[in-house]
Amino acid sequence: MTGTGALDDLFARTRAGGRAALIGYLPAGYPDLAGSRDLLAALVDGGCDAVEVGMPFSDPVLDGPVISTAQRAALAAGFRIRDLFGLVEHVAARGAVPVVMSYINPVLAYGIEPFARDLAAAGGAGMITPDLIVDEADPWRGAAAARDLAPIFLVAPSSPADRIALTTAACRGFVYAASVMGTTGARDAVSGDAPALVARCRQHTGLPIGVGLGVRTAEQAAQIGSYADAVIVGSALVSAADSGPDAVRGLARELADGLRHHRPAEPGVRR
Repeated sequence: MTGTGALDDLFARTRAGGRAALIGYLPAGYPDLAGSRDLLAALVDGGCDAVEVGMPFSDPVLDGPVISTAQRAALAAGFRIRDLFGLVEHVAARGAVPVVMSYINPVLAYGIEPFARDLAAAGGAGMITPDLIVDEADPWRGAAAARDLAPIFLVAPSSPADRIALTTAACRGFVYAASVMGTTGARDAVSGDAPALVARCRQHTGLPIGVGLGVRTAEQAAQIGSYADAVIVGSALVSAADSGPDAVRGLARELADGLRHHRPAEPGVRR
């Protein structure tokens, strides 16, 4: 199954298994195209249920130094937007659900309709757009709906109730709850704002809720997995990528193992 249905099926499986899903992020084309394929395969082999294939961007203002450096390295190695779709297809063929994480500017440069068409054709399930607010997202939401792709938006600890309601209503697949304010990056402790943010989201939606920003250990993953439907890991995996596929595979396996022993307290329900 492809598109939004692939995410629905994924969360149905993880709920049935009594655990949260593991979603791993790596920038497309890092360190180069061939190396990127190997690293993405390692994510899946290590136990990631879904993979965020990051679109490299020259001005990744919401990303911390680890991810920003990797994105710029991918661009310097010759990454082009059209290369993204082959990597998405590679993830899908490997057995995980691929979603794209992208700032909106590269999508606008490619063309919203062509981007949705090519992402769907590659087996992508949807796209996370960290800098696109729901109020300005109608063109992307329309294109996504026409191709059965999930538009996934972010909520933050500072989001008031009306914004959470508006944002979660526009999401499909899952809701991305950013557990901390500021840029991405692995942290020594999980934000204390995350459980409250998830609880606030559950007041407005039955969609699964994934928590991201800052996770780097199996213990942190298990902590988040006790109340969220998905644990999203980025910077720690990008750091591991510097040591090659074996390091990525090993960290993904540790994170996945940490989630297998913790049932989410309030599993999301598909709408």
